[in-house]
Amino acid sequence: QVQLVESGGGLVQAGGSLRLSCAASGRTSSRNAMGWFRQAPAKEREFVAVIRWSDTITYYADSVKGRFTISRDNAKSTVYLQMNSLKPEDTAVYYCAASSGIIGGTSTRNYDYWGQGTQVTVSS
Repeated sequence: QVQLVESGGGLVQAGGSLRLSCAASGRTSSRNAMGWFRQAPAKEREFVAVIRWSDTITYYADSVKGRFTISRDNAKSTVYLQMNSLKPEDTAVYYCAASSGIIGGTSTRNYDYWGQGTQVTVSS
């Protein structure tokens, strides 16, 4: 089992920044890759970014590339999502997810464990 707890969401003006955190605990073999997803009202959950625990390989959705940065602190078992130049369309509930696969990928089906989500609201 893997437990994921997100934090760091909130209300910010357009152009501002937020940093989300995801504290992971439980079986390490079940969380080889960590991803961030988001879900806006009446929309499907969509991929944001992914990182592997074993190295620094990352991958981003085109919509956030150049503005968001995913990183991890192995000693703290925590994954971060630094979000800069936020736009109103970034407003969503952001979820952290863990995949036992080494790739992770962009599909929600590749992830086995999910956090409870944290709300990010960007005002114009």
